[in-house]
Amino acid sequence: MEYQYIKVPNQITLQECIENDYCLAPSKYSRFLPNKRINFETLSSLCSVSIKKLKINIKSKYHYSEIGDINVSDGSVNSKTFYGLDLPSENPKELKQNDILISTVRTYRGGVGFVHDNNDNHCCSPAILLIREVNSKITKEYLFAVLRTNYFIEQILGFQNRGMYPRLDKAAMNHILIPIPKDDKIIPYVTILVRAYLNKIAIIKKRHEAILKSIEAELLDNQKPIDFTFELPRISEISEVGRLDTNLYRKHFKNIVFKIKNYKNGYLTITDLGFDLSRGQNLQVSNIGKSVYSIKKYPCFYTLMMPNFLSKYGTVDKIEYLGNQNNLKTLKKGDLIFGAEGFEKGRSIVIIEEQDRVITNIHGITIQQKEHDVNKAIFVKCCLDYLRSKGLIDLYAVGGNGGSLAQKYWEIIPFPKFDITKKNEIAKLYHNVEIEYKTDTFTLNNFLDKDNEYNQQAGIYELDKTAKQLKEILNQTIDNIVNDNEIEIKFGNTPT
Repeated sequence: MEYQYIKVPNQITLQECIENDYCLAPSKYSRFLPNKRINFETLSSLCSVSIKKLKINIKSKYHYSEIGDINVSDGSVNSKTFYGLDLPSENPKELKQNDILISTVRTYRGGVGFVHDNNDNHCCSPAILLIREVNSKITKEYLFAVLRTNYFIEQILGFQNRGMYPRLDKAAMNHILIPIPKDDKIIPYVTILVRAYLNKIAIIKKRHEAILKSIEAELLDNQKPIDFTFELPRISEISEVGRLDTNLYRKHFKNIVFKIKNYKNGYLTITDLGFDLSRGQNLQVSNIGKSVYSIKKYPCFYTLMMPNFLSKYGTVDKIEYLGNQNNLKTLKKGDLIFGAEGFEKGRSIVIIEEQDRVITNIHGITIQQKEHDVNKAIFVKCCLDYLRSKGLIDLYAVGGNGGSLAQKYWEIIPFPKFDITKKNEIAKLYHNVEIEYKTDTFTLNNFLDKDNEYNQQAGIYELDKTAKQLKEILNQTIDNIVNDNEIEIKFGNTPT
């Protein structure tokens, strides 16, 4: 790996060689060589690790977070609910709001999270390093921002020894260096950026929950006066489906489908709604020839938006770029990408703005329309999210390894025929075209208030877009601190 912050020295002392058992592997000597103009302090001197355990009552409910619940993309911390009797750990650590969590297993993958929610009986796996108190020189938000950058990850990678995964533990904390900026405005600046960023991530989840609840309420409040009765499949039904090894005959499946088909205004199929389905671009060499993949964007490269890059909220966690000389199958405004395969199938995203040279791969289904009606596409996406939340996307699927939702099954998926007002109300929770993020009016004093005003009206798309802007500013700010570069106080493309 080519380091940005960690260097391998051109020369070493005999004593260093002896301390490393006469091993001359570069990884034994790679280390952060600090800029002497910057004040660095060790991580261990700036914070303390909490080892407080939570006393468990087997009859009580608990929110439990494991290493996999730390979202490496946005730094949020999820949890699952268990009764005390069923907790995966007998000695979980107590979690509180504003705790910083660091995965001690393969830390270099970016497993650093911030507990934003204030949940009762929240605890975590003992394999998580928990930071609760920090030195008055910094804030927890500032420390979190530093730990979420490549600057921290590269220091972890600098500990790598052959045959061992680099990780963070109490001993390693003595060697992690945290920059302390000279300008006393910088730490408050980074702190409010992090607070705004985490707030947007939390609101995205709430918007998604609101979408699902809105669809559920509309369906339940407007049922025809017919009661659901479960019946075992008849020969005619099995003949129509053409399969026995399927979940389409389950009571749970039939109950949910009944509520959609029993909606007062009826239902439509994906074809009735005016959409066509097809597989994404086949990227195999045998199909398109050789390609160049990159994490950086270059002129004429395609933006690769693969299903496994999507979150369940309809946002993109990661983007790659692909260089290929052929005219590949691109996506347009109002199209959807739907992840049709694997254990995380059902994740989808709408192309909100007209973009140039955006593609997905063959593991995704592209759902396209001639009208390029964004709101209609969003409504379809939200209905698919609702079906996914009820487990139906998995039940429609066939095959092993998580299964696949084949195109031939899409015609039996019902979409409720909501009126235009309800459709637009739901769509607005995902995308509100009427608002603008006016960063030129933001200052250190008013930023959080103005940002909160914007968030109240923003949809998932806008929240994600502005959160990514703040994340980019945070990463650049930390890079400037480490390299002793000038730092602009800004909240968008325009400095304040």
